[in-house]
Amino acid sequence: MKASIQDVAREAGVSVSTVSRTLSKPDLVLPRTRDKVLDAARKLEYHASRSASALKSGQSFRVALLSSLNIATWFNATALAGLDSVFHPNGYDISIFQMVDADKRHEFFADLPVRRNADAVVVNSFNIEPEETRQLRTMNVPIIGINIPSTGGFDAAVSIDDQHAMRVAVEHLISLGHRHIVYVYKMPNSSSRLQFSADSRLSGFLSACRSHPGATPETIAVSEDGDATNTVLNRITAMPSAPTAICFQSDDIALPTLFRLRQYGHRVPQDISIIGFDDIPFAQSIGLTTLRQDPFELGRKAATQTLDAIAGSTPEPQFEIAQAQLILRETTAAAA
Repeated sequence: MKASIQDVAREAGVSVSTVSRTLSKPDLVLPRTRDKVLDAARKLEYHASRSASALKSGQSFRVALLSSLNIATWFNATALAGLDSVFHPNGYDISIFQMVDADKRHEFFADLPVRRNADAVVVNSFNIEPEETRQLRTMNVPIIGINIPSTGGFDAAVSIDDQHAMRVAVEHLISLGHRHIVYVYKMPNSSSRLQFSADSRLSGFLSACRSHPGATPETIAVSEDGDATNTVLNRITAMPSAPTAICFQSDDIALPTLFRLRQYGHRVPQDISIIGFDDIPFAQSIGLTTLRQDPFELGRKAATQTLDAIAGSTPEPQFEIAQAQLILRETTAAAA
């Protein structure tokens, strides 16, 4: 026969309310009493009902994570691991909602306030519009951001300073004598209406180049769905004069382009320097110079902010900015 909470109370010699408090908020119970209750629960193989606790507290013990289409990308998957490293030990589940297109996005923001089945909403790397913020506000739950383009409408956020990171990359290339520098970036997906934090890297690149009168920046936009490497190579070879350096919006574009350049006889970094962004696991083994960000730490910090906000506290810091780190390896050198 399955043990009940009353059985645990009798075994531990305490009241039912003390058992309930020990299992739901152990930090509020004296260590000696807590140990007695937990020992009794283990002995009787008692497991608290998650749904009963939720009904009693009015909480769902669930956090809604809004993410872009591909949750399996390096950044999204690693940020999710960071969130889970905090939420799981604290008894919270994560429900993932992928913003596939404009219709799915509208459906989510219209339906979530009706379901009210989350204690907080975490938005990963994209904007939410004023009307969407209003809809979320009707839930009366915290809204936390990871790497968001703007903090408007959010209760707290932790983000990378993407513009500053690109300025660091450009300054490094300028110091090596490069002046004709290309920036390669992914075109935003218009069907989803999502604006990503990474989009600001373009303005950071152009701003940094403009601060050096001798610099001649150029940009290449590639499609998410097409062959980005071929697009880059075709554009570069069509230029009147070859660039001496390329900055990439992300490592996942930089690495295949690096391989293709070498296949076609271009020496990296002797003929052309390359800088990526992210520092994904393959970047180190290939020797890619890149800008490192830590999505696991971003996720961990965002989860801590979320728990603070759920508890009714203002997270400190409320809006945290992290800096990307320039990792110098083997794909940048002095301009030829």
